[in-house]
Amino acid sequence: MLQGKKIIVGITGSIAAYKSIYLVRLLVKQGAEVKVIVTPAAKDFVPVLTLSTLSRNPVLSDMFDEQSWANHVMLGRWADLIIIAPLSCNTLAKMANGICDNLLMAAYLSAVCPVAVAPAMDEDMWLHSATKANLHKIESYGCQIIPVSSGDLASGLHGEGRMAEPEDIAKYIINSFFDPA
Repeated sequence: MLQGKKIIVGITGSIAAYKSIYLVRLLVKQGAEVKVIVTPAAKDFVPVLTLSTLSRNPVLSDMFDEQSWANHVMLGRWADLIIIAPLSCNTLAKMANGICDNLLMAAYLSAVCPVAVAPAMDEDMWLHSATKANLHKIESYGCQIIPVSSGDLASGLHGEGRMAEPEDIAKYIINSFFDPA
């Protein structure tokens, strides 16, 4: 269903990042070419080796290293879609305000393709008025927001803010951006 589609999966610092490993696997199995960009905080939650193996591409994180420069402009032009999953509260605020302090934000701000996000945060953060304002702001920029679900949260509480399941995100991507009909 995603044969030949180029998708950037952006992963931010959230406990829900473990779900992104399976999302990458699902997208590749559907035929997509996947490049993964992780924020510095995401590296605390997901192993880069696992992501590079499943995506069949090096995982990108830094704007440059001793040998190369990660061309964020070309990444933003390469992709048919950027999906940020999980979208942390911190990265949401950066997106809403155009703060470009990491490779994911640089690729997002350079993107000429559609962008979708799958938020993940504790219920109190999810329901905060600043979060709601930031969601409205990125939606006004054209970003599509995949609904959160309700359930057990990392804090031990039960409520809204859980990132959608990888299968549901993959279905959303196919149905919203790459119409299977």
